[in-house]
Amino acid sequence: MSVVETGVEGLEAVLARRIVAAAPGQARDAEAELYRLLAPRARRYGLRHLRDPHAADDLMQHVISLTLEQLRTGQLREPERVLSFVLGACRLTVLELRRGARRREELLQYYGEALLPDVADDAPWTGHQRVADCLQRLPERERSVVLLSFIEEREAGDVGAALGLSAGNVRVIRHRAIARLRDCVESTGANP
Repeated sequence: MSVVETGVEGLEAVLARRIVAAAPGQARDAEAELYRLLAPRARRYGLRHLRDPHAADDLMQHVISLTLEQLRTGQLREPERVLSFVLGACRLTVLELRRGARRREELLQYYGEALLPDVADDAPWTGHQRVADCLQRLPERERSVVLLSFIEEREAGDVGAALGLSAGNVRVIRHRAIARLRDCVESTGANP
């Protein structure tokens, strides 16, 4: 005998009915509680079938978002069966992920050789000195922006604060400096 047939509903079903009865987005407390109850189950399903914590987290987020959207819009016809819906959505999503992975593998097997470059260039790149020379030829402000951005790995806002520029101005200067560096490195001795 099922839970509904005995007249005793689980908390998930009660919360699902509250979400369906409310205007979309107006049952935040019920949604949060339903998430608290269902998310760990979806994640465990993902861990069991995908064996990757990150993939399990992605599965959980996708399935719970789908469930809440279906409840908010009233498209889940039997809200008392919300747990079955979640587990079914987990199963179908995992099957779709596996089907996609299998299809990608088949395509790689079939077209893989065509994707290889014609000539393998195993020689190490020796243009380091060329890049250093081109970097030295940049105007001081552009050189400073490039060095702070890529050597010190600073964000545009930090670089701007250090140089007295706006973050947007830093991005423009960096973009132009990279273009000048590329032109310099690819050319035969032209100044940036």
